[in-house]
Amino acid sequence: MRAGVALAVLIAMNSTAFAGGAGGFDIVIPGRPGVPIIINGIDASYAVVEGQWGLGKGEQVQPTIYGGRYIGDPVPNVGRYYPSLGHAPGYGRREIEPPANRRLPQPAESYQQSWSAQSTPQLEIPANPPPVILAPQINDDWNPHRYPRPRR
Repeated sequence: MRAGVALAVLIAMNSTAFAGGAGGFDIVIPGRPGVPIIINGIDASYAVVEGQWGLGKGEQVQPTIYGGRYIGDPVPNVGRYYPSLGHAPGYGRREIEPPANRRLPQPAESYQQSWSAQSTPQLEIPANPPPVILAPQINDDWNPHRYPRPRR
């Protein structure tokens, strides 16, 4: 009886491991008509895709696409401005180069400001200090009961 239960549990556990299969191939069918499925710059609509890939897998493998059309942009639409592409930015300040023979503005007045820091000067101790040093007087007759606390 125990051997039968153990064998049934073993078979059930191994069958879930083989549920994914060996990868095989998939036929890509778009969810909406007219909206292409783009994989790495290739329109994979109604094409065969081979390879295990995606968010559900623990690895990232480049899929093989059979029957797709290459859709590549000569200029990538990345939503950012790269000066190396040679295009003007889509928004922002428009730079206009002024002519060389224009009238220049008056030069600004000179302005200068400086800061400095130094340590406090040290008190010089005399070579022969006096024998008695006078200490400040402390009020010893202060009584805390004479000054009551304020009521809350």
